Amino acid sequence: PVGLAAAIAVRLAGQSVVVIERARPPLDKPCGEGLMPRGVAALRRLGVALEAGVGVPFAGIRYVDAAGAHPAAEGRFDGGPGLGIRRTELHAALCARAGRLGVELLWNTQATALAADGIETGNRRVRARFVVGADGLHSRVRRWAGLAGRPARGQRYGLAQHYDARAWTDLVEVHWADGAEAYVTPVRGAVGVAFLARAGALDPRDPLARFPVLAGRLSAPPRLGSARGAGPFAQRVRAVARGNVALVGDAAGYVDALTGEGLAAGLLQALALAEALRRGDLRPYARAHRRIVGASWQLTRALLAIQARPWLRRRLVAALARSPAVFSRLLAIVDGTAPRRSLGLNGLAALARGAAARPVCGG
Repeated sequence: PVGLAAAIAVRLAGQSVVVIERARPPLDKPCGEGLMPRGVAALRRLGVALEAGVGVPFAGIRYVDAAGAHPAAEGRFDGGPGLGIRRTELHAALCARAGRLGVELLWNTQATALAADGIETGNRRVRARFVVGADGLHSRVRRWAGLAGRPARGQRYGLAQHYDARAWTDLVEVHWADGAEAYVTPVRGAVGVAFLARAGALDPRDPLARFPVLAGRLSAPPRLGSARGAGPFAQRVRAVARGNVALVGDAAGYVDALTGEGLAAGLLQALALAEALRRGDLRPYARAHRRIVGASWQLTRALLAIQARPWLRRRLVAALARSPAVFSRLLAIVDGTAPRRSLGLNGLAALARGAAARPVCGG
C-alpha cells in the first residue's frame, strides 16, 4: 500500500511513475489492519475513494489485561476516527486510484537489481531518475543501496487471523499477556487479530490460549482463512535516502507493530517523498521521515521495554485506566495531532502517581 500511495502522490505532483511488483493483485499480507486518524486523512489527501461499508470506524484504543484481572484503560481520539480495513480492500482502492491517474503498473514483474539509471527486471531495464524502495520489512532495494543497518536483537514476530465475529466495541483492543499481545481490530464482516510476541512465545495452532478474555469472545466463531505470519519486525537502516534512492514504509526502518502506526506513517512518508521528488532533492524527505516516525517509534520502544517487565506494564495500564484524558493525549501525540509537550507536567505527574499506586486486584 505504501508503494502505491507513493506512486499516487508522485503522479499528483506531475511526474511519471512506474510501479514494479512481482505478484498480481489483490495483494495481502499479515497486518493489524487498523489505520490511525492521520492515515485516514492521508488517504483523503491522496484522493483515494473507499466504497461505502469497506472500512469500520474506531474511536480509540483500549488496553485490556489478557486474564481480566485488572481494569482496562481507554483512550479516545480527539479528532476523527481511525479505520479498520482489510488489506486487500485497501490495496484495491489504491490500485484503482493509481490506474486512473496514469501510473504504469507492472504486475508479475521481478525487480532484480539497482542500476545507475533505474531498476533491472527479468527482461528489461526500467529507466528512472529516482528509485523508491517500498518493498517491506525485508527490502531488497534497501540492501542493494547499502542502506541496511545492523541486525536488531530480541526480534518479535506476528501472526494475523480473521474471525467470523461481530465487533463488540468501537475501540481497537490491545490484550496484554506476559510476553505477548493481541491487537484486535474490527473490519468489514469480521474481527481481525494480530498476535505479537517473541519467537516461540505463542502456539500458532492456538494463539488465543494466552488470552483468556479474548478467547471467551472468539473461541466459538470460526476462523476465516489461514493464519499468516510476519517478522522479524525490527529493521534498522543507515539512512532513508542516498543518491537517487529513497525508502518508504517498512523498508525505511521499523520498530514493532505494537502501536499500530506503521501504515499511517507510511502514507505520510509517501506524501513527504512526493514533495521532495518534485523539488529534485531527497534531503527534505529524510528530515520529514524523522518527524513522522519520531513520536511513535519512541513510544513503541518504551512500551516494549515496559512489556518486558510485567509488573510495570500492569501498573502503567492501571495508571492509564485512572487517567483516560492522559491516555487520549498520548494517542494524539503519537498520531501527530498534538505536540509532545502537550502532555505537560500534570499529565506526566498523573502517570507517575498511577504507576506508583498499588495495583488493583494484586499484581
